[in-house]
Amino acid sequence: MENIGIPRIELETFAAEEYKVPLLKVEHYPVHSSHFIVENRNAYPVKDYISPHRRKFYKIFHMTSGTGILTIGLHRYEMGPHEIAFVHPDEIMSWQTTSEETGGHFCLIHPHYFGPDAEHVLQLLRQFPYFQADQAVIQLEDRQSLVIDGCFATMLSEERGKAEDKKQAIVLQLQLVLLESKRAGKNSIQKPVSENYGYIYRFLSLLESSFRVQAPDDSIKLKTAAEFADQLHVHPNYLNALIKNHTGKTLREHIQDRLLHEAKSLLVQTDWDINKISDGLGFSGQSAFTAFFRKKVNVSPSLFRKNSSLANQSILQHMA
Repeated sequence: MENIGIPRIELETFAAEEYKVPLLKVEHYPVHSSHFIVENRNAYPVKDYISPHRRKFYKIFHMTSGTGILTIGLHRYEMGPHEIAFVHPDEIMSWQTTSEETGGHFCLIHPHYFGPDAEHVLQLLRQFPYFQADQAVIQLEDRQSLVIDGCFATMLSEERGKAEDKKQAIVLQLQLVLLESKRAGKNSIQKPVSENYGYIYRFLSLLESSFRVQAPDDSIKLKTAAEFADQLHVHPNYLNALIKNHTGKTLREHIQDRLLHEAKSLLVQTDWDINKISDGLGFSGQSAFTAFFRKKVNVSPSLFRKNSSLANQSILQHMA
């Protein structure tokens, strides 16, 4: 029987080529960010990340150069130049850059940005068909891409400017972006996510669903890492290793980070008594909550709230 030569690969080379795990940094949106953010990717490079929880912002981003993988829910898109993506606030998403550089713009829009005078534009966003995970990425013609790039450049200039009517100008440009995208109407092909990513998504989705603190008398019952694994029908050690390999953090660290983010949000965005916040987040008492918060942030909850209030006043003065 003829011996067939089997190629031999050094262990280090095989591991580097076959077991590359994209490390998706977990990023929380700032709890006191403004209601409208627009950036140029050249000045604000996009990093690989996964959104650990659903946001309150609509997100639109347009690519003029480079490539990357956008995952919205369980829908995976390989994006490139002259494409635009729409991400609904309720969706968990991730981004992985696959080229050295990516060009274009992105914007984040909170529903509160519009106000009564632009309520009709908020309704446009809510009814826009491409804010659905399975239709989220649109292929543009070169001319349409140039028009949209110009709209983003104008929004960026207006947002940085001091004109009294800059919000009106921004809203008009935003409507043009929606119009040109709708005219293009050509959805990019989506691909299924990997089994591993599916577990990550479902864990983050379950974690997010644990936080439903809408009123002072609401409270959460936070699950343990083992309970999350049981819901996903996998062994806790397997799930923990999977999450750690892809995000750099353990299940317990993700749970605590999400708890901390919720605490910060409630301290900044509500006037609830700190004792109420402590109860709502499932702590045995205010002293336990304060000890947890101080260990993570190095300040007490009350001082964090005071400092955040001063920071918000500074942002408002800058925008005026």
